Amino acid sequence: MTEDALNDLTEAQRQAVLHENGPMLVVAGPGSGKTRVITRRIANLISLGHPPRSILAVTFTNKAADEMRGRLRDMAVPDGALLCTFHALGLRLLREFAVRAGLPPAFSVWDQADQRDTVKTLCGEFGLDSKRVYPGAVARWLSAVKNSGVPPADVASPFDRQAKTGTAELFFAAYQKRLAASSALDFDDLLVRTARLLAEDAELRDRLNRRWTYVLVDEYQDTNTSQYRIARELVRSHGNLFVTGDPDQSIYAWRGADIRNILAFERDFPDARVVRLEENFRSSPQVLELADAVIKENVRRKEKRLVARKPSGPRPALARYADENDEARGTVEWLRERQENDGIEYGRMAVFYRTNSMSRVLEEALVRAGLPYRIVKGLEFFDRKEVKDVMAYLRLAVNPADEPSLLRIINRPARGIGDTTVARLVRRARETDRPAGEILGTAGSIPDLPAGAAARIERFAEMIGEFRGLLDRPVGEIVRTVYERSGLKAAHEAEKDRDALENVEELIHSAVDFDAERTEAGGLDEYLQKIALVSDADAYDAESGAISLMTLHSAKGLEFAAVAIVGVEDGLIPHSLSLADGRDQEEERRLLFVGITRAERRLILSRAMVRTVFGLARPTRLSPFLRNIDGLEDVSDLPEEIPFGGNRPAAFPVRESSRRRTPEPAAVALPWTAAKYPPAADSTPPAAYSDDLPFHKGQSVRHPALGPGKIVDFSGNSEQLRVIFQADKGPRIALGRNAARLLEPLG
Repeated sequence: MTEDALNDLTEAQRQAVLHENGPMLVVAGPGSGKTRVITRRIANLISLGHPPRSILAVTFTNKAADEMRGRLRDMAVPDGALLCTFHALGLRLLREFAVRAGLPPAFSVWDQADQRDTVKTLCGEFGLDSKRVYPGAVARWLSAVKNSGVPPADVASPFDRQAKTGTAELFFAAYQKRLAASSALDFDDLLVRTARLLAEDAELRDRLNRRWTYVLVDEYQDTNTSQYRIARELVRSHGNLFVTGDPDQSIYAWRGADIRNILAFERDFPDARVVRLEENFRSSPQVLELADAVIKENVRRKEKRLVARKPSGPRPALARYADENDEARGTVEWLRERQENDGIEYGRMAVFYRTNSMSRVLEEALVRAGLPYRIVKGLEFFDRKEVKDVMAYLRLAVNPADEPSLLRIINRPARGIGDTTVARLVRRARETDRPAGEILGTAGSIPDLPAGAAARIERFAEMIGEFRGLLDRPVGEIVRTVYERSGLKAAHEAEKDRDALENVEELIHSAVDFDAERTEAGGLDEYLQKIALVSDADAYDAESGAISLMTLHSAKGLEFAAVAIVGVEDGLIPHSLSLADGRDQEEERRLLFVGITRAERRLILSRAMVRTVFGLARPTRLSPFLRNIDGLEDVSDLPEEIPFGGNRPAAFPVRESSRRRTPEPAAVALPWTAAKYPPAADSTPPAAYSDDLPFHKGQSVRHPALGPGKIVDFSGNSEQLRVIFQADKGPRIALGRNAARLLEPLG
């Protein structure tokens, strides 16, 4: 590598780039240029004479892999290095060595919808209450079982309390049987089966160690057990493992990531070199000051400094709003001001939230304001009904045993194959222990199946057979032909469903683009693989010109000139459900840290004093991660807290400086569905009230933060009181005994 290619690197970056042999850990803080380090190191290895094909670089999103490829092309680095995600690597190896892995070569990959549908079906067969067993929870349990490698009974299941003894083992076995019957793997299998193959097949492992003599892993803090094992096995003979990551940005424990993998790297590789990238080229000193104040409370981390290389900027702001609607309006106004006053384009702005459900009020406010926006959710397009229908036909053409795809489109569009007929087909498949797709052509032999129904099934089987005959054609041609011959296009035209027609046309365009871009042999199967591995982060388009709305998890790896983080409230950040799942607060704190460090210069965090959840307004508390913290400018007109459970007077001033904060009251209402307002130890009712709290329906009162309103209803007694207050210009809110004492009668 020439000296010119090293001149723009810091000393720490140079050390990482010039490292050749042996293990290395690069602790890379946010905005520290780790992608530059990875790509320059690949370029340096090739310049030292190592063939490009001997280099494997693994990351976590297709977008990150594409960015690395683009940078290498810009440097005129010869092609040949493999840059991909862990899941793509697993899929590649399992396809190449399917026989050794005990798999059929044309196996399908189930997406989340396939898994969810199968889980729902199995729950019904096991007699599990659908109101108490959630498919998402079951899917997480299945993932935990696979990645932990322990028996299903040893992993807490979501149906322990209502299921019979042994249900966990039987349910897991039934799920695996359905996968095998469909010649399919789920996302976890792509990793678990690859890790098992590498561990058990020594000859193959040695061959791959010789194939890739240099292995680079990005975002190492997010590796789960299977990914950790894959990385270790791929370097067992040479030890050339180069990893980058930051424990402070480990935010995926809920999907199996284990922060211990990066914390123990030096134990796993005693001769490893460690380099710290601490200079931040993204954010202003003020943003980094806040980020450091938030994350320094964590214990499980590798100490590092965040050194800003950007010029000074405005302090991050904290805003309080009456409710979520007011918060949405205020956020939109702040975004408009950034464009008008700071000249920041809307495409360089983002709003982050903890859960997807929080986007609705933001979207409504943006629509009213006429500002461009887009939801960054990569799976959203492929989850649309009409797109999934076409994809099911394509998947069934590649893999006739794919039962979820078969059941989805056997009568879509309607062709006279009803639910009873389908049930008989599936029952026959179970009885003969064969995939349902294999018996389509002999439907006439199914007992109790009318001749007309059998004939319709056999015509459907003939059509799928015709589609299989197209597999050697360009993918764009296959998708268009399947859409037309399946009858889906005619159905959409008959229904005058313009959105469906346009969405499938967009799918066809993506297939045509795939044909134009692919450089190696591959067809429809490869295209389906690519779509199966799409993630939310892949949907972000920096050139869209629109404000990006996304969850904090989706924001990982991105950066924006202006960022608004809404809902910085106890119960959201940290999320009450995350804590209920047994996870500690450190990952939730890291999630806020990630959100803060996406901002380059302008940052605002906000909370609603009252937030409506499941139709009922609830008072909130500021996130504990932001209490008693410096670095925030208070820009609110509302009081800092609605004094639930406290003894502050009904009228109280806005705090003058956020640097002189008083501790929060000890009582915190965490679970939204069971908010309580216990009295403070020294609370004394104001003199204006007796202990009987004489309210009546329709009474006009004033709330200390929300202003005037009326008592809609109340129940209980002086010890167990619940008052429903409706603000004149705000939400309806349920108040407990101590909070109700702060209401001021108006005549």
